[in-house]
Amino acid sequence: MQDIERQHTVTPGEAGQRLDQLVAGLWDDFSRNRLTQWIKSGSLTVNGVAVKPSQRIEVNDCVDLRASIVPHDERIEPQAMDLDVLFEDAELLIINKPAGMVVHPGAGNYDGTLVNALLAYHPALQALPRGGLVHRLDKDTSGCLMIAKTFESHHRLVSLLKDRAIKRSYLALVWGRVLSGSTIDQPIGRHPTDRRKQVVRADGRPAVTHYRLKKHLASSTLLKVDLETGRTHQIRVHMAHVGYPIVGDPVYGRRGSPKGLTEAQRQAWQAFPRQALHAHALSCPHPTNPDSWVEVTAPVPNDMAELIACLDTLDATDFGQ
Repeated sequence: MQDIERQHTVTPGEAGQRLDQLVAGLWDDFSRNRLTQWIKSGSLTVNGVAVKPSQRIEVNDCVDLRASIVPHDERIEPQAMDLDVLFEDAELLIINKPAGMVVHPGAGNYDGTLVNALLAYHPALQALPRGGLVHRLDKDTSGCLMIAKTFESHHRLVSLLKDRAIKRSYLALVWGRVLSGSTIDQPIGRHPTDRRKQVVRADGRPAVTHYRLKKHLASSTLLKVDLETGRTHQIRVHMAHVGYPIVGDPVYGRRGSPKGLTEAQRQAWQAFPRQALHAHALSCPHPTNPDSWVEVTAPVPNDMAELIACLDTLDATDFGQ
């Protein structure tokens, strides 16, 4: 069991928010559900008084969290699975997540996830928030994923992520011929009617995505994409918003295939079973030794590499590294 103690004094810019919204932004190393439970149980108070999650907070209010983290949900059983480990020491684990693997269990889905595998690989993760996960990848996105192995490192890495000190680069194959790199600075929030989707909206959370050209391919472009923030589905939403959706994206993408492909390319395009998005590289200060920098790269998975090779024509332009 791990005891948690945190305090925060509300600033003028934070005043007027709901308590549950405030703490979700302050302490996002814990799930919103867990924070809400702590508010309801009286473990998370305002000025020493238990209040409702909907309580509006005021300037100079003292938000106080005193709680204990018990072992991970007992319904989540450790399951031994092969993990492609890119980096590991006593504090930190970085793996190459395969496409198709769910990261964290959800309602009715407590089996075969990455967290199941992590609890078998390193049982001590059972006591950490979210099984040590520092961030997530969508089920069908492959690549670098970071896991803290101690509570102190988890808190430090989540803070680094929030401060934009962790660098994450992706390879994305998108529809169309992108003419130049750019930055997308558009807030993202939940779709107003479809709660499973995200959308660019004025009242969303800040989201910044940088992209630059890697290579022009047949009716498509391979991009290097760097995240400055980490909103749900951020790259997929942003690229669709500017008219270059990810190839194969079943939620934000386009159906069919573009014009200008050979028959073999068209078949490969339509057969690709997921969004062509790969978390290619990750780098950050070491959580307990800030003078040491951790850098890892995950090789492009076979399915995406084969599609890129199929779309690579003689007149395609390579923009280098």
